[in-house]
Amino acid sequence: MSIAEKLQASLNQILAHDPWYGPATYDIIDSVSFEAAYEKPPGSVHNIAGILLHMLGWAQEVAARMDGQTAGEPLGGDWPDPGTPDENKWKQLIADFKLSNVTLTGIIQNFPDDKWNEPINDERNRELGTGVSYQALIEGLIQHHIYHSGQIALLNRIVGG
Repeated sequence: MSIAEKLQASLNQILAHDPWYGPATYDIIDSVSFEAAYEKPPGSVHNIAGILLHMLGWAQEVAARMDGQTAGEPLGGDWPDPGTPDENKWKQLIADFKLSNVTLTGIIQNFPDDKWNEPINDERNRELGTGVSYQALIEGLIQHHIYHSGQIALLNRIVGG
């Protein structure tokens, strides 16, 4: 199995299939009502919509880096404000997140085999996740999705019942 096939399988496993640690990311976000998405429980820094918006931004940023863009923060910022509660906006956020991962899967599938272990063209900045190989970049995004999916699941249990 090629690196691209392994990374694509890992990404798809955590997004839509049956990861060993629990529910897939799409199952988690699909179970969130729009009311729960915008509620911020006491002591929480972010609500679910804000976390998903953060995940979307980083999925788009990683896709851009894979296409050769210089690394930076996502265009909308690291933690953009999700705004006021809006059911259509929540549905669109979910759709945009899923589409960003479909786009990323296509990039992974078409990425040259001989470039996976090359470093991206940026100095190492741990906070931005730069200065790593292309393979490590995708592995890092997968880990990022898992981490924030857990946060969403926990917040949904608190605010969504």
